[in-house]
Amino acid sequence: EDNDNIYFRNEITSADPDQIISRHHDVEIAFSCSFPKRANLTLGFRHKNPYAFNEKGFGSFNFQFEFFQSQRFSEQVKANSYPVEVYLKQMIFMQIEATTSIPNTELFVESCRATPYDNPNSRISYTIIENGCVKDRTVQIYPGSKSQFRFGMEAFEFIGAYEEVYITCSVLLCEIGVRGTRCSQGCIRSNSWNNRRKRDAPAETRSHSISQGPLHLVRTTDTKAIGPSLNLGLNLVFIVGCLLACGVVIYRSRRAKAKYQKLPTSETD
Repeated sequence: EDNDNIYFRNEITSADPDQIISRHHDVEIAFSCSFPKRANLTLGFRHKNPYAFNEKGFGSFNFQFEFFQSQRFSEQVKANSYPVEVYLKQMIFMQIEATTSIPNTELFVESCRATPYDNPNSRISYTIIENGCVKDRTVQIYPGSKSQFRFGMEAFEFIGAYEEVYITCSVLLCEIGVRGTRCSQGCIRSNSWNNRRKRDAPAETRSHSISQGPLHLVRTTDTKAIGPSLNLGLNLVFIVGCLLACGVVIYRSRRAKAKYQKLPTSETD
């Protein structure tokens, strides 16, 4: 290595493993790689604006996916706060809202999944909602209007070197009061999924994929990870140790000050 680069050198050779000797020149290919020690990297995150769609029979409509500070859903996480920092098992609150000029419509969230990348088709994913059914045990559904879906869940991390989590959901709109729409069917178990009838075009929209993120996992230091209860235990151990040490010192001090006297004895002839 030098001041600017790290170098790796190696050599590729060929030989017949079934032979002991050879009368041919072996292939010898030397190669090297160099990697700069310093580099400039730029990484940016941008809050995702509402998704706009247009469909026959429903006209123009929007879906907006946002994170909120609490289950009151009164304070939205600001766009300049992304990535949103969370701790493991911290409750995160999300709201999907539909806006449309068509009256008597309702929002339905068909599925939600988490990925470590901003790619809903990532091979690494975690299912939160599937076929309208909640799959994650920490999910809480909160009341809202017909055009809103409010839910929360405990923050988690993907196993491996992943620090970000994106949430992607599949959503659609339906006309209220129309039988057989996807919204009216609600949760559909896997074994009955194939029994769903064909979509009634005028009564519901197609499913649309929307996402938001990232959530950035904040990793605590070892001291913070210990927690107050364990810190208290360590403090108690330290205090008990000090008291025992003091007791030993006092005991030795008293032994040093003790005077021994010879007991009188009686001698008989």
